[in-house]
Amino acid sequence: MSDPSLIARNLETIRTRIATAARNVGRDPEAITLIAVSKTHPKEAVLAAMAAGASVFGENRVQEAASKFPIAGAKLHIIGGLQTNKAEQAVRLADSIDSLDRPRLADAIARAAEAAGRLPELLVQVNIGDEPQKSGIPTAEADAFIRLMRARFGTALQGLMCIPPAEGDPTPFFHKLAAMADTHGLPVRSMGMSGDYESAIAAGATHIRIGTAIFGHRDLPA
Repeated sequence: MSDPSLIARNLETIRTRIATAARNVGRDPEAITLIAVSKTHPKEAVLAAMAAGASVFGENRVQEAASKFPIAGAKLHIIGGLQTNKAEQAVRLADSIDSLDRPRLADAIARAAEAAGRLPELLVQVNIGDEPQKSGIPTAEADAFIRLMRARFGTALQGLMCIPPAEGDPTPFFHKLAAMADTHGLPVRSMGMSGDYESAIAAGATHIRIGTAIFGHRDLPA
């Protein structure tokens, strides 16, 4: 069972560290959005986090997200790789789809948005380390893809998302994504997770995705 008091304490610790990291580089802590990554955790954990002041949540799988959301007052980001056959459900459910990374998915989102009469905010996921096992548009193709998505979706395309390589210093990858967002005039840079969010903030992250440090270790899916 989720422990509401532990979740509340964890959130308070993270908020304090976000504020410190931001002020250390002359940034406003209020300009940084904390996405509480609730994947594999029950709806009760989401409600406990909301009671402690969280309002933005991240889920990897649309089917799992649909078992918890919508919740009044909560914003939902789909942060995991999205299959084209899940695009319709994602468009209806999510406030933001943060893993746009290929033309076929863009086509599926566009069709779903027309049918639903709504278009969530969108982030292009960049495979910032060009790792073969990870989702995201390769860096060599990213600029052209971002331009195409900006032309297609307009202001709904809000920014970029990345997951840097697990080994080594993530800072150069964070700076690379921030520079790419600057080049395209995109305001959102979703980067940084439980182990590296302070470095991401120093590099210009506007959204950080924190799961374990809020909710504890997840149960592995069966």
